[in-house]
Amino acid sequence: MSEITTKLKEVLGSVLPITILVLILHFTFTPLEPNLLYAFLTGSVLVIFGLTIFLFGIDQGLEPIGQGIGNTVTRSNSYAVLVTISLILGFFISFAEPDLRILANQVDSVTSGQFDGLLMVIVVSIGIGVMMTLGILRILRGVRMKYVFTIAYGLIFLLSLFSSPDFLAISFDASGATTGAITVPFMLALAGGVSAIKKNSKIGEADSFGLVGISSAGAILGVLITGIFLRVDKLDGVLPETEISASNLFGVYSSKLPAIAWDSLLSLLPIIIVYILFEIFFFKHKKNKVIDITRGIVLTYVGLVIFLLGVNGGFMEVGAKLGLRLASLDSKVPLLLVALLLGLSTVLAEPAVLVLTHQVEDVTGGYVKRPLVLIFLSVAVGISIFMSAIRILVPDIKLWMYVLPGFGLSVILSFLVPDLFVGMAFDAGGVASGPMTATFSLAFVQGIAAHVPTADVVSDGFGMIAIVAMMPILAIELLGALYHAKSRKASLAASINKKSIGGNHG
Repeated sequence: MSEITTKLKEVLGSVLPITILVLILHFTFTPLEPNLLYAFLTGSVLVIFGLTIFLFGIDQGLEPIGQGIGNTVTRSNSYAVLVTISLILGFFISFAEPDLRILANQVDSVTSGQFDGLLMVIVVSIGIGVMMTLGILRILRGVRMKYVFTIAYGLIFLLSLFSSPDFLAISFDASGATTGAITVPFMLALAGGVSAIKKNSKIGEADSFGLVGISSAGAILGVLITGIFLRVDKLDGVLPETEISASNLFGVYSSKLPAIAWDSLLSLLPIIIVYILFEIFFFKHKKNKVIDITRGIVLTYVGLVIFLLGVNGGFMEVGAKLGLRLASLDSKVPLLLVALLLGLSTVLAEPAVLVLTHQVEDVTGGYVKRPLVLIFLSVAVGISIFMSAIRILVPDIKLWMYVLPGFGLSVILSFLVPDLFVGMAFDAGGVASGPMTATFSLAFVQGIAAHVPTADVVSDGFGMIAIVAMMPILAIELLGALYHAKSRKASLAASINKKSIGGNHG
């Protein structure tokens, strides 16, 4: 019970800042209709309870499954088995990720089917499957992470030279959206299971991170390559107008429940099937362990449904409304300030961020403190949404001006910071852009784009997730550089101290 209480306290600290921000705006710049405000407050309560149950379920179910599969596949000593299972797992986990489906549907509707939603899900999932497999092989072969990221982002840079701005925006958004509430915990556990086999604990520690970052590069590659083959220079389309629901609260939530329950089941189904197969042929756990894991899966499912119901029922419409109303004010200062505060607070409510920061603290034995990682991520995402708002308001600023130098700098920094922070940084880029960002923050930015006459619907409406996926990488690498400098200073002081003691004895 104490575990649930701890999770609830964490989640309250994560979700309350957004709720308070919206309430302050309601009583100042952007008063909301009563039904919309009540829907948002109900959504906040659902998000709090859903996220608490979800995180508890992850600990009980998904983490043991991921670690068990990682251990088993590695011990098989067969690269054919490992590659086959990784490709299949990577494809199906991504194919079922709710965040990716939300983004693909948005792309399909905005571009009037020019970039088909199902095609996007398939090419992203192939990219994820291929890169996740390469990521696992990297751990086993002991290839340094920085080399893999340099090659992957070098290839992305080359392909982007032949790509249209629209496909560039969608590809980076896809990389953020595909690493969501289901994918991240499973991949982290899988990487932990594979790297636990390593004899050198320090290398194993560094290898626990990086798989999410490497996999999400596959999503970018998948969309960019498809864009080149489709040969569409400009995707035309109109942002569907946000309809602020006037129906009663029960109607708002009950209408969304069946689709969310089905999508959540699809998300977990590949993992459940893989677990059943591994349990029959490899794990052969005792009855109590099977019951614990099954309970964990059920709790993960229930928590995910409640969480997504809260986000989709009350959060998206409020996000779009806030963006529209703040953009219509004469002064743009409130808009930019809210964009910054929104980023600072939404990242704290991302389920995958909470999972990652716990894993960072556990794997490093408390060496890297969880609150510090959260602060760095929070500031990074705050600056990201601020940058997105500026990009919409200033037509001369293009997405590539942010993304290409940003990711280029992140690759350069990967050669200057410890490997542990390189993997952690690229993973953080994926986890910061989860369901909260894909719904509330994206709706907010699209609300701004809908009001600004110079904004382009496709290239400005999308691209925000791309910046949110980039900035945390730079932030965590900066944190790594600070830790590296601090530890070098400490070891230098210790060696000087040692010499002076030796000199005194002499």
